[in-house]
Amino acid sequence: MRSGAALVASAPVAAQRDFLEALSEAELLALPYLFEFWALDHQVPPVGDWRTWVILGGRGAGKTRAGAEWVRSMVEGSRPQDKGAARRVALIGETIEQTREVMVFGESGILACSPPDRRPEWIAGRRMLVWPNGAEARIYSAHDPESLRGPQFDAVWADELAKWKRAEEAWDMLQFGLRLGDHPRACVTTTPRNVGVLRDLLARASTVSTHAPTEANRAYLADSFLEEVQARYAGTRLGRQELDGVLLAEAEGALWTSAALQAAQVDGLPVMDRIVVAVDPPVTGHKGSDACGIVVVGAVTQGPPQDWRAYVIEDATVSAASPSEWARAAVAAMQRHGASRLVAEVNQGGDLVESVVRQIDPMVSYRGVRASRGKVARAEPVAALYEQGRVFHARGLDALEDQMCLMSARGFDGSGSPDRVDALVWALQEVMIDPAAHWRRPRLRVLE
Repeated sequence: MRSGAALVASAPVAAQRDFLEALSEAELLALPYLFEFWALDHQVPPVGDWRTWVILGGRGAGKTRAGAEWVRSMVEGSRPQDKGAARRVALIGETIEQTREVMVFGESGILACSPPDRRPEWIAGRRMLVWPNGAEARIYSAHDPESLRGPQFDAVWADELAKWKRAEEAWDMLQFGLRLGDHPRACVTTTPRNVGVLRDLLARASTVSTHAPTEANRAYLADSFLEEVQARYAGTRLGRQELDGVLLAEAEGALWTSAALQAAQVDGLPVMDRIVVAVDPPVTGHKGSDACGIVVVGAVTQGPPQDWRAYVIEDATVSAASPSEWARAAVAAMQRHGASRLVAEVNQGGDLVESVVRQIDPMVSYRGVRASRGKVARAEPVAALYEQGRVFHARGLDALEDQMCLMSARGFDGSGSPDRVDALVWALQEVMIDPAAHWRRPRLRVLE
């Protein structure tokens, strides 16, 4: 669905002129405040009998404006003095200051969005807004959940829930207070973070959600801002969270964390001493089979093993591929990066794996590896390399990093097989762990 503003903006100039000239003076004055005309899809409340609407979005995606306009839609009636659906509203952010400065007085806050004849009055001493029709909104801090014990509401706007330090306690207290009227509701506007309160909320049958990346609201953002953040964060997990507004999963006790992988990312790659391509072939090669994990890793191996560094260069994984298709993709990855060897797990395919690869390139340097330990046992030594700061990532490895964050000491918490992680483990085993086990310090020859 496109907003009315988008439809008018995309119309011919003559049609735009006709539209504006057909409006009366009162309609022209009211037009800036008709949010249903300007709103983007993710800023429009879903239909249905929901209790909580969660707006997930990247930075600058228009979440605050959507929350402020939702409050307006709840408290305002058809005319300035008419009652709306809600009379007692709670506005809650991480702190009192953030609630006041962003949700009330911010550029996209309630006061900025309200037309003059419906603009509420701010009563600083009581930390509240009062509308011409008598509706009230009080501000609260998520740092002080006990302040929510006692008040009651028929509407709640909660901003940046995922960053609240005491989110569980504050949200629980809000739920006990959200009990007035026939259909009390809450609107949550937040950049997604993998925290329990948000995961649990999204999983409830009474919750609906909308989502948008920062890019969706680019018409209202500075070009220089978009260029800078996209240049710096595009292709990173932080960018997926903060710009794309994606809720990134992370298993409890994960072997790899988002923060650690973010810290491991580099913008440039050094000259490698060795590059390998590792393959984790699927059991079968049809539409419903697992993906074929294909990961390219290089290493700088000058000096003793403790000085070696590895770099994950590319995730070339292919989905639902036939054996010839994944073999072709693996050989192509070798050629792109000048890899010296292709390593493939052969537990499932045995000699057939090598046979398929050699049908594509008979001269390929190939090594078959067989797993004698479970996935977690194989992954833990590789995770230790990351903890030591000896493995780095190129940008754009989103899908691989997502899988890594779902691998815990209990196993893989995602769906399907961790094919990308398996390929990564085999690649780092080949370039870092196995060579280090056989490394010998060079002996100096004494001249007699």
